[in-house]
Amino acid sequence: MSEIGCSIDKIETPALLIDLNVLERNIGRMSEYFSKVKSSLRPHAKTHKSPIIAHKQVKAGAIGVCCQKLGEAEVMLSAGIENIMITNQIVDPSKIKRLISISKHGRVIVAVDNLKVARATSEAALKAGIRQDVVIEVDVGLNRCGVDPGKPTLKFAEKLAEFKGLNITGLLGYEGPFFKIHDFEERRRAANQRNRLLIETRDLLEDAGFNIEIVSAGSTGTYNITGSYPGITEVEAGSYVFMDVTYKRLKNLPFELSLTLLSTVISRPKPDRAVIDAGLKSITQEFGLPVVKGIEGITLQKLSEEHGILKIEDPNVDLDIGDRIELIPTHCCTTVNLHDKYYCVRDGVLEAIWDIPARGKIR
Repeated sequence: MSEIGCSIDKIETPALLIDLNVLERNIGRMSEYFSKVKSSLRPHAKTHKSPIIAHKQVKAGAIGVCCQKLGEAEVMLSAGIENIMITNQIVDPSKIKRLISISKHGRVIVAVDNLKVARATSEAALKAGIRQDVVIEVDVGLNRCGVDPGKPTLKFAEKLAEFKGLNITGLLGYEGPFFKIHDFEERRRAANQRNRLLIETRDLLEDAGFNIEIVSAGSTGTYNITGSYPGITEVEAGSYVFMDVTYKRLKNLPFELSLTLLSTVISRPKPDRAVIDAGLKSITQEFGLPVVKGIEGITLQKLSEEHGILKIEDPNVDLDIGDRIELIPTHCCTTVNLHDKYYCVRDGVLEAIWDIPARGKIR
């Protein structure tokens, strides 16, 4: 068992590592940016799924957190995070009851884009003696959930206002991560085309008499674009705490890599091949294969369920059975969801082991 105070090479593997120095710098850098703009930070907890990290973000100035699933919101609220936006639709009657239940104990805002669901939510809220805060999700171009911007959203809002159990607080319009647009100015243009649709829709609703408190958008890839766009009130960036290979390809992001997967070399069958004890059950590859950290001449060639195959370009590389290899994920969010614990290191020493209580909360 890995013991507090041990060095990294004594941690049992595979293990999901957080470099605490880097994590804290990332949180501080994001906080510094939002101290200088009019919008606020509501970081997405679907990335880390950890109340400890959420509390660090709130302590640094975040107004609350976003969650993608009701189960995540339940975990965060029970851990004392009292301002939560669920950036997803809650549809099942049993889930609507759970939503109303937790809304009695903190501010929980939920996205809506369907009148049938909204009616059911309103009826459940009235029965419980509360009004449920909602934001209207607007599809500004992601082609996922949401009402079309402009007049369709206004018509939706007018019908939504008839439901006495709901409190319309604003709009949600995620413009997208733009992973494939590495250049900052190109990314700015693409994001602002969609932000414009969201703000024009807000203006339309306000002209019709709606009080729009919240206009929520943004991601790690657009935080310094959307965060300064006039009219946006809060930004949903999440991955900045960890970063990953995919986000590091984007220019003008000042955040560092704080999350790695620690693995152990378990076989060196050939001079040009080594095998580690980490595979698809401990790190994801939907955005491409993870990258070996800090060792020249070694690349990850393949992942199977419980094995990673390393290609050794230089056969003289000093790599032996039992050596530790760190992998940088290409997608931090889905990698985190494979693990129950974080192994938190500072200056090469294991400082803490944190549970990941929202891990697997897919309902």
